[in-house]
Amino acid sequence: MDPTTAGNTAWLLTAIIAVILMLPGLVLFYGGMVSRRTTTNMMMMVFGSFALTAFVWVAFGYSAVFGDSLGGAGILGNPLEYAGLSQLLVAEEGRALPPLALATIHLGFAGLTIGIVAGAVADRMRFGSWMIFAALWVVLCYLPVAHWTFAFSSEDGSYTGGWQANVLGAVDYAGSTPIHVNSGIAALAMAIVLGKRRTWPTQPKAHNLPLVVAGVGFLLTGWLGFDGSALGAADNDAAVAIFNTLVAAGAGACAWLAVEKRRDGHATTLGACSGAIAALVAITPSCGVVSPVGALAIGALAGVVCYVAVSLKYRFGYDDALDVVALHLVGGIVGAVSIGLLAHPDAPIGATGLLYGGGFALLGKQVVALLATCAWTFTLTFAIAKVLDRTIGIRVTDEQERLGRDQALHAENAYEDGGELAHQPRGHAEQHHYLDVDVEPVPAGAATRADG
Repeated sequence: MDPTTAGNTAWLLTAIIAVILMLPGLVLFYGGMVSRRTTTNMMMMVFGSFALTAFVWVAFGYSAVFGDSLGGAGILGNPLEYAGLSQLLVAEEGRALPPLALATIHLGFAGLTIGIVAGAVADRMRFGSWMIFAALWVVLCYLPVAHWTFAFSSEDGSYTGGWQANVLGAVDYAGSTPIHVNSGIAALAMAIVLGKRRTWPTQPKAHNLPLVVAGVGFLLTGWLGFDGSALGAADNDAAVAIFNTLVAAGAGACAWLAVEKRRDGHATTLGACSGAIAALVAITPSCGVVSPVGALAIGALAGVVCYVAVSLKYRFGYDDALDVVALHLVGGIVGAVSIGLLAHPDAPIGATGLLYGGGFALLGKQVVALLATCAWTFTLTFAIAKVLDRTIGIRVTDEQERLGRDQALHAENAYEDGGELAHQPRGHAEQHHYLDVDVEPVPAGAATRADG
């Protein structure tokens, strides 16, 4: 193995470790934002769906994403081409990177994407139904859209990839469309099918902010590996992507805090974390496409726009428990559209946005990619959820929702006291300890994040 290949392989293996750190990051982030009596269930939904994705990925998932496109249509890779992945045990001559390393990092992407969706259904979806939904969603929604975006056709025409990357020519540097836009629009469909929680429009408080902050720390670390490994090389392109990712996160946190302070009168820990996540989502498609100034602008814009987007669920009446729609769908749209405006010709991709003298063509391609992804995934997610609801049922009982799902569904609690301090009356000065039952009112017209 030549030194360049060895260096790139070492970087990819390091990035894999960083990306898999996003799993405990998402577990902690979501687990800290729900109530004490649903903490274990929320964590299990994220971890369980990630684990389940491994079966799909080995059986035919990798092949459906990276196999030769069926009929050359760019919709889905041949699911049988690499079925079982035994073909990847030995690297083909001339391949720059170990094929199973690429399969590993993309397994991480797939498993994390369905985990993101779990945040929208917190507090009210049955665990068994969630696991069945997760498997179906990965197959019908994630695999096709990932093929559209990640599968690039070979120059000699021997391999045909996805239509967004090769026919449309939309730019998505690190995969925001199949991951964030995909999970965000799925979250909207699930929130509509499941209906509102019993306490709507008030929501349980985030019960453990230190867990949330720790989760964001893991997510940020993983995001650097996620974005920096997009082109598979340990070079200047990776450095640009990593730097832009980091500064965008800082800009998003600051922007969210500034708007929060002005509108609500206080800057919160949860707000800083939310702003950082919104910015990380937005910079994912553009981290190797824009300049550092562009990264700051995208991060700040995402922090402001996603803050405002949180209030949409109260306006339109859908109960997205942990604001997956506001952070991932809206953040992903901000990032994708910003490419059409802020793409810098000297950045790794070399595209030129409208503000640097480019035309409207790139912006149009970005919009088409977004619309196609949203239409495909919303329709199929809604259909999957409806069928499961009509057959096996997907929502917990009112009693299970009232008491909390940890004990009801898993026979365990995250905390020894089960989240209850029954000896203190609700009017007591320490009532803020009733984090599993107390709810925060939503000020009219204000974009608040009662639970993340």
